[in-house]
Amino acid sequence: MSKILVGTASWSDLGYIAEWYPPTLPASQRLPWYAQHFDMVEVNSTFYSIPDKRTTQHWCEQTPENFTFNVKLHRFLSRHSTGPDFLSPDLRYEAELDSSGRVIVTPGMEDAVVTRMLEALEPFERCNKLGVLLLQLPPSFGPRRHQLHELEHLLSLLQGHKLAVELRNRDWVEGIQLEATTEFFHSHNLVFVSVDTPAVDHFKLMPSIDITTHARIGYLRAHGRNARGYLTGRTVAERFDYDYPDEELEEIAERAIRFSESLDEMHIVFNNNRGAYAPKAALKMKQVLESKPAWAF
Repeated sequence: MSKILVGTASWSDLGYIAEWYPPTLPASQRLPWYAQHFDMVEVNSTFYSIPDKRTTQHWCEQTPENFTFNVKLHRFLSRHSTGPDFLSPDLRYEAELDSSGRVIVTPGMEDAVVTRMLEALEPFERCNKLGVLLLQLPPSFGPRRHQLHELEHLLSLLQGHKLAVELRNRDWVEGIQLEATTEFFHSHNLVFVSVDTPAVDHFKLMPSIDITTHARIGYLRAHGRNARGYLTGRTVAERFDYDYPDEELEEIAERAIRFSESLDEMHIVFNNNRGAYAPKAALKMKQVLESKPAWAF
């Protein structure tokens, strides 16, 4: 029986604060309140900055024993354009910059950022609350200009951790490239992140396919089905402005169940972060799964 974990991408999104949390709830109580409703969250703030170890320890203390923190890796590690201000102050002076003032990816800088990130996550590991590390690659990282083998050094630094990779350029799974992509994921025991996205043939939109590449874990991120917002939105709220109707949540639930039949864990993360769409969809998803007693979550 596969365990299905349901949560959202962040617990402190401004839309949640405005429309989901009780109006008088203090900021310090948002994570405990979130953890009353869900047993997993995908930490989004780590994409922008590495938290202090005291902060992650506090998060552990605020959540129940069985709570899981999936953690999005820092933008530098995931090949997003990164200015030095996104790095820890002590690393900014060591960074090599390109002509546009962006940090160049080097093995030494990868070592340094990974070291600081794993140090920050040590309380999660000690409390047995660290779930999956998420490496979210940008649409610009495609097979026409890049190779997955470029990630080899980073993967070696993260060896021993459960690592999920979200590709955001559909060319990785088109035609004959699909076999090479899945072989790379299999050989490195990576979790292939499946998505729910608009059904539009565009290089920035991955198709909604389910590929099992990890021995134990499946991962599905629901971005909503607003094609215009996804492709032209300037803000996160505009890109993921989508309120899932019940019938589509039922589709995702059935898909996740089929996907997870041979796995120990299935993670479903809602990233349709406009207002309270994500937590409301995640709560409805839990209700849908509760109606299917053959599955635990």
